[in-house]
Amino acid sequence: MMPETVLVVEDESRMRRFLWEALSDRGYRVAEATTLAQAEKLAEQHRPSVILLDLVLPDGDGMSLLRRIRERRRTPVIVLSGRDGEQDKVAALDAGANDYLTKPFFPDELVERLDGLISAKR
Repeated sequence: MMPETVLVVEDESRMRRFLWEALSDRGYRVAEATTLAQAEKLAEQHRPSVILLDLVLPDGDGMSLLRRIRERRRTPVIVLSGRDGEQDKVAALDAGANDYLTKPFFPDELVERLDGLISAKR
């Protein structure tokens, strides 16, 4: 069985490396995007099982990408953000995010949430 692909949309290199290590160590294949434009292209090419989406990106707000994703597909999206306000979380969930994790977080917590979303898709 092929490993599940996770698209990581994150502009901070340390966070991308952390996510890549945490996910690849647990058997996921990881595609990485640092901008909204790159994320849209990779989402089409790789058809990821789950998208991990930072909200603050160099070419715009991740919320706009989340809305565009929801217009076209049902790929589960977990928002990973330093924004910890209730309004930010509610806005992301209202826009179609399946989950919201506030940075910093533990890798095991992220993987449990990923596994749950992937299992629910099957």
